[in-house]
Amino acid sequence: MPKTPRPNILFIESDQHNPAVIGAYRDEVIRTPNLDALASRGIVFENSYCGSPICVPSRTSMLTGQHPYQNEVWTNSQYLHSGIPTFAHALGVAGYKPVQIGRMHFNGPDQLHGFTERFIGDHNPNHLGADEVDHGSLHGTAGPARISLELSGHGLNSYQVHDETVAARTIEFLNDHAANDTNEPFALAIGLMLPHQPFVATKGDYEEYRGKVPPPKNPMAFEDETHPYIKWWKSHAGLEDVTPEEVERTRTAYYGLVTRLDSLLGDIFDSLEKHDLLENTLIIYTSDHGEQIGEKGLWWKQTFYEDSVKVPAIISWPARIPKGGVIGRVTSQLDLNATMLDAACAPGLPSSSGRSLLPLIEDPESGEWQDIAFSEYCTEPGDKAHSEGDKIWQNRMVREGDWKLIYYHGADTNGENMPSQLFNLADDPEEINDLINDPAHAERAEHLTNLVLEDWDPEWVESKIREQSSNLEITIPWAKNTKPADTVRWNLNPDWDYLNTPQE
Repeated sequence: MPKTPRPNILFIESDQHNPAVIGAYRDEVIRTPNLDALASRGIVFENSYCGSPICVPSRTSMLTGQHPYQNEVWTNSQYLHSGIPTFAHALGVAGYKPVQIGRMHFNGPDQLHGFTERFIGDHNPNHLGADEVDHGSLHGTAGPARISLELSGHGLNSYQVHDETVAARTIEFLNDHAANDTNEPFALAIGLMLPHQPFVATKGDYEEYRGKVPPPKNPMAFEDETHPYIKWWKSHAGLEDVTPEEVERTRTAYYGLVTRLDSLLGDIFDSLEKHDLLENTLIIYTSDHGEQIGEKGLWWKQTFYEDSVKVPAIISWPARIPKGGVIGRVTSQLDLNATMLDAACAPGLPSSSGRSLLPLIEDPESGEWQDIAFSEYCTEPGDKAHSEGDKIWQNRMVREGDWKLIYYHGADTNGENMPSQLFNLADDPEEINDLINDPAHAERAEHLTNLVLEDWDPEWVESKIREQSSNLEITIPWAKNTKPADTVRWNLNPDWDYLNTPQE
């Protein structure tokens, strides 16, 4: 690849965007012209996996280039240690002044983690136990709960208001950068909330897809579920009897939210073009995890099925990388971290598991690239939304080549050891045929299990999670009693969350 000046860095991370719902990933119904244009200017990675199919662990993995067992962030309640360097720290070493606008889902007093400025924060409190988020008439719909399907349709979602604010502030930043007429490149990370539930789109966005969104390819009735963990999760989340009307309404709203997200991205890309910044700006678009949108009778994330654990990964840098490419090699979201640092001539993070994608872009058939990715999902005791009583679930996935193994540690709620799942994604992309009990694939299953457990000790993971959970018994009541100030918080107005009545 030719040598170019150090690029501007624009890292964009949405929330809960299933890559299958993007035109550039071959969805023929969704309208995402701006993401499609970004893809046409760059490279689409078709098999990129997040570090964890839940918000905070995924984001901290992306930031640090470390798997959850390395940075010790497994749940949405845990803090990233401020001494762990992030890509923002490394960019600062390289001479950039990294700026964050919008969502990043940091817990605790450190709301920067290497960023020099943060203009708009998250909607949630900085300190666990502080004033909770009020979603008004859509209360309860932002979490993994059946009510998010019941109260779906058209109205207003406050996360859209957040993202409109983030987009406007981003454009202001770009205007200021252009006005300063500096030769110094910028480094900007943008965090967006869409298309995360509440599954409520504006009426216009909803109506664009009414009657057009296909049903799930494999809806799977509750009684047909065989894996004990997945069956438990469906029951725990109230997914036994989701109605066809709820499925259609929720999927329609989700498509509308994706198109709204795309429109806001278009405003940002237009600003880059206006200021002649597109050519030498490395743009990375991804999401923290996917959304299952009814596939296999599942919603939200929390599993290692493709719709939950796979993320969009689109990279554009017209000054250096080719246009219109599609790469099907197996990659990790941690690789996006390493790619940014490589492009910026920044030092690599000392304990990063990420690999720069630039050599792979140069030679997509490279025999040097290892087609492998890992993801973890663990819960904590007392987490009513994701677990049961004192139980901790410790699950890990590996994809190697065409094969995926999902490892479930320990026993189910009935005391029975849970089996792993094994899929050949080349032959079975919908993950219908579990091959774990097929003697013909026993050797493959053993090999992948060994990969999962090679550097991951579930007993140690459990001990660390329980230790951190004990710490929360002090820090959460402290926040409730002392009311610490939020250094960075976007104030959500409960009036911005509502469902139109009627829905016709």
